[in-house]
Order: sequence, then C-alpha cells, then structure tokens
Amino acid sequence: MEEQVYVNREYKDSVFRMLYREKGNLLQLYNALNGTGHKDPDELIVTTLENAIYLGMKNDVSFLLDARMTLYEHQSTWNPNIPLRDLFYIARLLEKHVNVGKRSIYSSSLIRIPAPHFVVFYNGQKAAGEDITLKLSDAFEKTEADPALELKVRLININPGSNPGLMARCRTLREYSEFVARIRKYVGKETSTREAVEQAVTECIREGILEEFLRMQRAEVVAMSIFEYDHEVEMKKLEAELRETLRAEEHEKAHEEGLKEGLEEGRREGRTEGIGEGKAQFLLLVLNLRGTVPEWLKERILEEKDSGLLESWMRIAADAVSVEEFLKITKIKLSC
Repeated sequence: MEEQVYVNREYKDSVFRMLYREKGNLLQLYNALNGTGHKDPDELIVTTLENAIYLGMKNDVSFLLDARMTLYEHQSTWNPNIPLRDLFYIARLLEKHVNVGKRSIYSSSLIRIPAPHFVVFYNGQKAAGEDITLKLSDAFEKTEADPALELKVRLININPGSNPGLMARCRTLREYSEFVARIRKYVGKETSTREAVEQAVTECIREGILEEFLRMQRAEVVAMSIFEYDHEVEMKKLEAELRETLRAEEHEKAHEEGLKEGLEEGRREGRTEGIGEGKAQFLLLVLNLRGTVPEWLKERILEEKDSGLLESWMRIAADAVSVEEFLKITKIKLSC
C-alpha cells in the first residue's frame, strides 16, 4: 500500500517567522550575518515549504539570494537533531526548485542548484556557545574521517549578551532577543503567561523595542507568544518526565534480571504487560504534543507488546519534532 504521510496542518506560526516574513527585516538579517550590503528586498525569493513543521509550528524562513538557498530557523529548546531535520527539509526544497524549472535529473547536462546554507538562531535556556557548528556526521553510529554525506548547521546564540557584534548590526534581531527575555523575566514573577506577555509587549512598545511591529500585530504576537512559551515549558517538563521514566524502566529491568528463576511466570508476564501499556500511553502523550496522531497509529502503538520496541519509539518521539518525522524514522506504516 502507498505510504501515508501525515502533516499537522493545525500548527501556529511563530513570532520569529512573522517578524522576518517582512522582506526588509529578512534582508537586514542576511546583510548582518554575511557582511553584505544588499539594498533591494525584492532580490529575495522566498522558498519556504508551507507545510513544513518544526516544534509543531512553522518557525523557519528559507530564501534564495546570491545563488544560495538559505534556511533560517529559530529554536528556543536545545535539539541536536537539527542537521538531520535540515537534510530532510533541503531535499524537499531542492526537489521543488528543480521541478519548478521543469528540469530532469536524468538529463545528460548538469543541473545547477543553489548552495544550501543553514543557520539556527538559538535563545534557549540551556547553555550553548555563541557561534557553533552542528554536523550531521555527529549522529553517525560509526565515526568516519571523511563522511560521504555531511550537512553543517551554524547555531548562533541570540540570548541577551551573546554575539554583541551581530546584534549591533541587526536591530530587529537585537530587539527580538530583548522581547523574549522580557517575557521570561515576567513569567518568573508568579504571573500568568498571558499577563507576562501583555506586560512585555506594552513595555517594549513604550521603550521602542520592535515598536511598529508590536503595535501593528499586537493581538497575533500575544497569542503566538503564549503558545510558544507554554509549548517550551511543556516540552521541558515532558523531556524531564521521559528521562525519569526511562531511568525507572532501566532500574526495573536490572531488578527483574536479578529475580530468582522460580518467580511465577504468569505474574512476571502480567507485570511486563502493565509496563508495556504504560509506555504506550506515555508514547501517545509525547506524540500528541508533536501534532495530530492518526487513529491507525494510536491502535498500532496500543497493540504493541514488545516493551523494548516501545522504549525505542519513546526515545525517537522525544527527539522528533512532528508525527510525520516520527513515522519516517520508525518506518511505521498503515497496514493494508
């Protein structure tokens, strides 16, 4: 049967993407990063795939300029799998690029493609260097001196105090960083997320921080910011709970291995079945945070009795950014 691809279309946009949807802001950011002096925003050709999903939201900005296909992405949580995600993403973008030109990859002539570049703007609370490189080869099970396939992602820390040179060259990025910092500051003062966001927006407008953007888009920015912050907090809780669950299961496994051989088999099987059911329920909880889980996948997970396989799926779900990516990695398919 043909493979089914599921994409959560009920995602929300992000403030970062909304800010850089405006080509003038995007060009300012590009010039600041690359030391260029482009003046005409119309030089930019936006190439974003509209159904791309990251963290349950569209939070990437990809475009063509200087014969480059550049992908800018914002991350508020640490994720070492960004190079792998970008590999999937750039393959789809390049396929779209070639198809638009109606060129055949079976042609005897070389098809010229723009050079891909990947940049992540990181403002998570986990410590990270100011400007580091994440490599696809870091994920290879066996280290290779000269890997046949490599993809490098430049991760730039945009938390307040980081990369002052870049911040000085790009006003919108500097002010975006300050806006996010204000939200986090006020959330920590025992106010609701909505109150914290409203206070941050009001204060930033008053102080001229993203003033025009926030005045024009206030309602949407408030809604997005509440979603983004709550999602960030929920992800941290979920990751902590997942780590604790896996540690408990490893301890339980070690304990069971030390049981006497005379332990009643039926009792052991019942306990194992209960553990498996708990893992299945937890896995579904994780996936529900990644998007819409199709009914057939729910049934498939709940029917699975292999505790080890469920644990493997839990680890994959913890790193995946969407149900679609989870399905791609696990290769779970709808049965005929």
